[in-house]
Amino acid sequence: MGSPEAAYQSGEGSALSADTAFYDRLAEHVEDRELVERFVLPIRSGRAWEVPAGYLCRISTPEGPQVGDLNIWNRHNPRERLWAARTRQLQGAHVSRHDRLWSTLPYLRPLVTITGDSLDWYGTDEDGGRVHDLLGTRCDPYANRMLTGEDFDRHCHSNLTRAVLPFGLTEFDVHDVLNVFQCTGLNEQDQYFMKASPARPGDFFEFFAEQDLLCALSTCPGGDLSVPLWGPRARDPIDVCRPLGVEVHRPSPKLVEGWSTPPTAAYQGRHGLIDPG
Repeated sequence: MGSPEAAYQSGEGSALSADTAFYDRLAEHVEDRELVERFVLPIRSGRAWEVPAGYLCRISTPEGPQVGDLNIWNRHNPRERLWAARTRQLQGAHVSRHDRLWSTLPYLRPLVTITGDSLDWYGTDEDGGRVHDLLGTRCDPYANRMLTGEDFDRHCHSNLTRAVLPFGLTEFDVHDVLNVFQCTGLNEQDQYFMKASPARPGDFFEFFAEQDLLCALSTCPGGDLSVPLWGPRARDPIDVCRPLGVEVHRPSPKLVEGWSTPPTAAYQGRHGLIDPG
């Protein structure tokens, strides 16, 4: 007996049908791109940066497995930001090459399209785990206090909060994340589980900015998640924490010729409150 079909299906030519040949050219022609920014995030820290529309951004694991919690906003309008739940429905609970990360209502358009994923070989493991997940969200000090009775200020929510302050955003702008390099799934009790990241030194996750973006990334205090954060076996996982690298590249104009930022959703927003006549 086969599995049920996906609920959200689109017609030919919709925004879900990415031009894979276009994105593959961007990924393949690395010689036709210019490095415009590069930095390394230390362990248990966060940083925000801009990615102009039409540029590429690569997140890497320079020293080995490390989970990163990623937030994305429209640079000019932070109300338009990553919508993890809708992306799960439109693309999948775990994302890879050619998938798109979608923005919130009333905009509902691609923020980014994934162009490269060196972990695409991982697939689904024996426990149902997969990488780059939208199933869970960032660790935070509020849940940690509830679970342990202790305060800790380097959870991903706090790292992201500190990271966006220079850009005029606050804790209220931090939202559900894409967990880059994280391996997760649902167990037989339909509960969320996390496994050790399979990333190796030099692995990467790369995306194309479909609009002007503000991105923020946290190097998770759980490191590669090989050590439990909560429960009877929990201990400080600082020994499995590693940095993450970020690069922003400008592709050659010839590679993006004919591309333009996707328009916002075509629905006119009446919601039955305005008589169209």
